Amino acid sequence: MQVQTLQVSDPWDRVKAELKNELGEDIFSNWFGRVKHEETNGDAVRLSVPTPFLKNWILSNYEKQLVNLWQRQHDDISRVELTVRGALRPRPAGSQSPKPIKARRISGRAAPFATNPQFGSVNTAASIPCLADTGEDAAADFLNGAALNPKLTFDTFAEGTSNSLACAAVRQMAAGHDGSLGLLYIHSSTGIGKTHLLQAAATEARKGGRRVAYLSAEFFMYHLVPALRTPAYPVLRQAMKSIDLLLIDDLQFLHGKQGHEEFGKTLEMLMESPMKIIMAADRAPDEMSTLGTTVRQRIQTGEVVTIQATDYALRHDILKKRIFSARRTHPGFTVPDEVIDYIARYVISSARDLEGALNRLFAHNQLTKQPVTMQLAEKTLHDLVRIGEPRSIKVEDIQNVVCKHFSVTKADLLSSCRARTLVRPRQIAMYIAKVMTGRSLPEIGRRFGNRDHTTVLHAVRKIESMVAGDAALAQEVELLKRLVHA
Repeated sequence: MQVQTLQVSDPWDRVKAELKNELGEDIFSNWFGRVKHEETNGDAVRLSVPTPFLKNWILSNYEKQLVNLWQRQHDDISRVELTVRGALRPRPAGSQSPKPIKARRISGRAAPFATNPQFGSVNTAASIPCLADTGEDAAADFLNGAALNPKLTFDTFAEGTSNSLACAAVRQMAAGHDGSLGLLYIHSSTGIGKTHLLQAAATEARKGGRRVAYLSAEFFMYHLVPALRTPAYPVLRQAMKSIDLLLIDDLQFLHGKQGHEEFGKTLEMLMESPMKIIMAADRAPDEMSTLGTTVRQRIQTGEVVTIQATDYALRHDILKKRIFSARRTHPGFTVPDEVIDYIARYVISSARDLEGALNRLFAHNQLTKQPVTMQLAEKTLHDLVRIGEPRSIKVEDIQNVVCKHFSVTKADLLSSCRARTLVRPRQIAMYIAKVMTGRSLPEIGRRFGNRDHTTVLHAVRKIESMVAGDAALAQEVELLKRLVHA
């Protein structure tokens, strides 16, 4: 039986409600939050999106689903068209990569970056010039960039609903597909995976033979900005425009009038070339006041993606990947499932803290040769977990978790509909609200569509009885409790 959605008159609103039911709130928000219905004309529906990337992704992954949902509204619909309403500024006609400038020898030696490993072996008449030692040094610094951690690859990146959009966008840019994004800006709180994604992109792009520069904002400010005001500028400018992919991490550390002015000029210059640019920071571009209005506006013409905080499922996956990686070099290292669950439930600050927790257990195991146990985890990780100060659980938190788990909308959960697909999630949500919050039965009833307290009491007793005799349901309810705590 199909779940009934909100009673709305606009067909697009009904299609969106069905998409939320089928995909879940997080996936819907990631991919369809900025989609607009432009018109319905004959057998075609025209939708618009802000970037070519979203257009390509939706057409590749959801076109058939969209057509089916629209056909439920209008039988004669046979196709869905997507247009881009906010594409990046087009490059001037006939623009191309800068012409190569022949390198010349300095003091009897060739330029060191003429054989830089990220470009492969090239002739000394390479595309990177050397006019002076200062220019050579500045260009070499730029091309070498910051060191990459070989462990930070796409294979070791744990993907979940909170970061799937960012991961998909970065993968496309690393692969260099024609028609994909030109400028991508990723932001999230510290330790959620921005640096991992950028370094993974650098590694992947270099494997594909593309020319890459991976820089931190501090490197840009303290190494490149001074060079931009010296005779080295022509050399450095040519080096910058020779690359395929530029990655700038920790953009929030770019500060000072000179820093953001030079960054703005450089960004303008780079966006006129065919290269792709990925930037990352700990806040949205409109909150980066140090960048200046012009730079913020240019960033917002590209794709801006948020990485949300990790949920329990993603934290659990991160831990499993890290343990698998550790076992490659130390096959005897094992972590019981109950310890993995304990860490995923209560070490919630960041992915870095998760890795730190695992490193502590690994170090103890290697130094003492004692197995990892629950007792060891509780003793070793006491300063990272948050069991001692549990956050206040809200009924709304429980409703959101239950809706996401059972793929129903909150409006349906609170409605009077008695469909079997809704009654069970509603009763479970009421039961969890009773055991996890200090709310009275009448208060819980009011939070569930103004239901009577006897309805809540019936739901609580019903689930209590079912949990006692159904191990699978008991495990499912415990999982939901943990997700609420996460």
